Amino acid sequence: MKGFIDDANYFVGLLDEGTNLGNVIDNYVNEHTLTGKNAFFVGDLGKIVKKHSQWQSIVAQIKPFYTVKCNSTPAVLEILAALGTGFACSSKTEIALVQELGVSPENIIYISPCKQVSQIKYAAKVGVNIMTCDSEVELKKIARNHPNAKVLLHIATEDNIGGEEGNLKFGTTLKNCRHILECAKELDVQIIGVKFHVSSACKESQVYVHALSDARCVFDMAGEFGFTMNILDIGGGFTGTEFQLEEVNHVISPLLDVYFPEESGIKIISEPGSYYVSSAFTLAVNIIAKKVVESDKFSSGEKTGSDEPAFVYYMNDGVYGSFASKLSEDLNTIPEVHKKYKDDEPLFTSSLWGPSCDELDQIVDNCLLPELNVGDWLIFDNMGADSFHEPSAFNDFQKPAIYYMMSFSDWYEMQDAGITADTMMKNFFFVPSCIQLSQEDSFSTEA
Repeated sequence: MKGFIDDANYFVGLLDEGTNLGNVIDNYVNEHTLTGKNAFFVGDLGKIVKKHSQWQSIVAQIKPFYTVKCNSTPAVLEILAALGTGFACSSKTEIALVQELGVSPENIIYISPCKQVSQIKYAAKVGVNIMTCDSEVELKKIARNHPNAKVLLHIATEDNIGGEEGNLKFGTTLKNCRHILECAKELDVQIIGVKFHVSSACKESQVYVHALSDARCVFDMAGEFGFTMNILDIGGGFTGTEFQLEEVNHVISPLLDVYFPEESGIKIISEPGSYYVSSAFTLAVNIIAKKVVESDKFSSGEKTGSDEPAFVYYMNDGVYGSFASKLSEDLNTIPEVHKKYKDDEPLFTSSLWGPSCDELDQIVDNCLLPELNVGDWLIFDNMGADSFHEPSAFNDFQKPAIYYMMSFSDWYEMQDAGITADTMMKNFFFVPSCIQLSQEDSFSTEA
């Protein structure tokens, strides 16, 4: 029994007590070893439920609008819709995906900083009115093509003004806001709020202090032009850890009380993406080739000071597939060897590469691993964000299958919250004891 995205049916294995993620991965490693050794994901949807509960307990005053481009797999979107999140969409395709789940236009924000005219018209056609804007050029496009648009003025924050050379950042300066507000007034475009974004790479909590202060200034400025402001969007940048969420809340909560008190009626929203999905997905990849290199000229050419050999391994997934984010940022996971090995087994300097033979397709530059063989498996956790794009066609590698799971305890937690498969998640089929299914009865969703 198999489900594919085009079928809009997803099979979720309900795990008995005592069965865990490791058991599920073991099961599918064994299955894939017999059937072609293709890479695959295991998605623990219960972790998404837990992240939402964590959000509600720490920052309940902020409504999350999930960033769809982070992970647009339909099962993720459907469970988040059932949990009651909004959605931040960057394209027509993303808007269509969430509206097919019955999400109302009021719970969708069109956040692309550079919008195609055809996609603005599509948003207007389907009633998605709230969108972001950071320039006069974008404002004019919106004015011409979306008469009912309600705009959030996207302002820059200190962490992305004059940052690393070559980085493309968005958001207008505070100095330029008055000019954009004047243009909006002339063009008869409604400005209803402000958006800012603090990168997850930013370690300075003071950035939020200045961003909220600037947002308050823009609210006051907009009031001078007669705009009714009612939404503040604090963007994304949430890593997924409870500590970081509490730290951000500790900084912003008192400032929100001062600048945007509850009695003001201003709705506070955010755009978490990887926060919800990163830890929920684990990727298993297979070693398809291996070579020994001289340890004194390993990888970057730096001498290792060792006479031991070093190894270069090639995997059946890379930057033109599930590791696409590696092209723009460091990998946020450490590879784990699936096979058992002794504690005293020697470790060797190793490098991991994707299958394309492209010099950019390096996944891990330098790590210590026991000697592996072709056919061995590596496990990467925290792979739920930015891993599900269409792979490049030139290497003809298959997209990894996705196997969904959830513990009975997480399922009961969802039911306690009033969410049931019958009433809220029409495309889900729940199957007990997934690791006991035969190969023919396995439940999978092609990515």
